[in-house]
Amino acid sequence: MDRIDVLGVGFDNVTMAEAVEKCEKMLEGSSSNLVVTPNPEIVMKAKDDPEYQKILNEASLVIPDGIGIIKGANILGTPLKERVAGYDLICNLLEKHKNGDKTFYFWGSKPEIADIAKQKLEEKYPNIKIIGTDNGYFDDEKKKEIIQKISELKPDVLLVGTGFPRQEKLINEMMPLNIFKIAIGCGGSIDVLSGTVKRAPKLFIKLHIEWSWRLIKEPTRIGRMMVLPKFMKEVKKVAKLKKA
Repeated sequence: MDRIDVLGVGFDNVTMAEAVEKCEKMLEGSSSNLVVTPNPEIVMKAKDDPEYQKILNEASLVIPDGIGIIKGANILGTPLKERVAGYDLICNLLEKHKNGDKTFYFWGSKPEIADIAKQKLEEKYPNIKIIGTDNGYFDDEKKKEIIQKISELKPDVLLVGTGFPRQEKLINEMMPLNIFKIAIGCGGSIDVLSGTVKRAPKLFIKLHIEWSWRLIKEPTRIGRMMVLPKFMKEVKKVAKLKKA
């Protein structure tokens, strides 16, 4: 499938249902796959980091996690079908495999948060198999230990929530080991799964203003939010050049 280019990052033009279906096929395969969920911040970071951009573009599935990506693709004249939020994709996979036929491993967030997420999900889905957890605070020696543990357990789905670009680079480092079927760079999803961070109310999500809820809850994100107008400015500049 041809990808839709948005400032150098190619996005799969899929609905949520199609993204889940692609993940299911990966789970039945024999190789490791990286799933990435770029938003405008990640695209702008990749623009200045060729190594990171290459990792994103070589991923097995690249989904548009952010309404800014959808708007940007529209401005560029190459629309994407819909926003496919990484958190929702993860929830779909957890729900689909709540009977324990596939295994999960959570790596990221502050100490104990991944354990809380595991406990919450096991309460909700008694048969789910979350076979390991680790937090996102580690040095090189601890990283080797964690990778060794993952190598021994071989989870079907590995969630890595250590923030971009670190999480995608970390997964890319593990890819040659073939120790998981799918690894997803999941940002703060483990926090939300644990219940320690609340996702935006449904109305905010429906109106595509989830970003504003995050800003209300975390005013210190204002600096990061300033990337959004820069992203839109760059998109409009590229769109103008395409029309020239």
